[in-house]
Amino acid sequence: MMQTVKVAVVQAAPALFDLNKTLEKTAVLVKEAAQKGAQLILFPEAFIPAYPRGFTFGTVVGSRSEEGKKLWLRYWENAVNMQGKEIEKLGSIAKENKVYLAIGVIERAENGGTLYCTLLYFSPRGALLARHQKLKPTAAERVIWGEGDGSTLSTIKTELGVLGGLICWENYMPLARMSMYQKGVQLYLAPTADHRETWQTTMRHIATEGRCFVLSCNQFVTKSMYPPDLPTLEELKDQPEIMSKGGSVIINPQGEILAGPLWNEEGILYADLNMDDLHKSKMDFDVAGHYAREDVFQFAVLNQPETLNFQG
Repeated sequence: MMQTVKVAVVQAAPALFDLNKTLEKTAVLVKEAAQKGAQLILFPEAFIPAYPRGFTFGTVVGSRSEEGKKLWLRYWENAVNMQGKEIEKLGSIAKENKVYLAIGVIERAENGGTLYCTLLYFSPRGALLARHQKLKPTAAERVIWGEGDGSTLSTIKTELGVLGGLICWENYMPLARMSMYQKGVQLYLAPTADHRETWQTTMRHIATEGRCFVLSCNQFVTKSMYPPDLPTLEELKDQPEIMSKGGSVIINPQGEILAGPLWNEEGILYADLNMDDLHKSKMDFDVAGHYAREDVFQFAVLNQPETLNFQG
């Protein structure tokens, strides 16, 4: 019997650098998508509290400015405390709408000041199922975010299918992708901040390579959305008005686009996924099966977690 799963990707901006207002916006957007039948809803990378595009945080090789540290403090204060009420709030949003919710956040370490770029997964019962910390922040992201490790390369078996994914340029890491394929990912989530046309090619490649559905989600952000009282805001004066033009997209296991890409506006993309397409697509190619050639190649992830089981 054919199973169909309805998914949604939310292309929107947060209330930049404002944790509480972003949680309020998240609740509104999840409710909208759920009312249209979405069972799984994905938000972009660093949706809470912001992807701080355009800022240097006062850093040059050998020194950091006081104003840059003030901006980082504002960022840190509005990051997600994994033991805080914000986790309860996100869980309640998922529970109230009876959906799986995957959302990109900036996570604040409990025992120190380090921030991580993280993907959180919530169940329709409101439980936090898993979190994945970005393995390798890109370029200047390394100034403000720490690195994750193999212990958060999670996949989750649900009644919808096997959920899993990577954040932004982790998707360019062949072995990171292989860790997802090896664990049978079917609904591959790729929250990102990359709004280049070339990103679309990468997403279609991953869907074809992994024989999985790919949901990629980015923010649409304009310069005027930044709070006027941010330290070092003058750094943005030469930036274009559209800071991130989006490009969210949903792709099937043959690499064909089902919805999107969406450019230059906020919006929610929807698609009904025929799960039989996953199995049909592996007849001729299965990267973790009959194409794996384990007699030739060996692959392992250090500190790899077990695949989680959850039936909602």
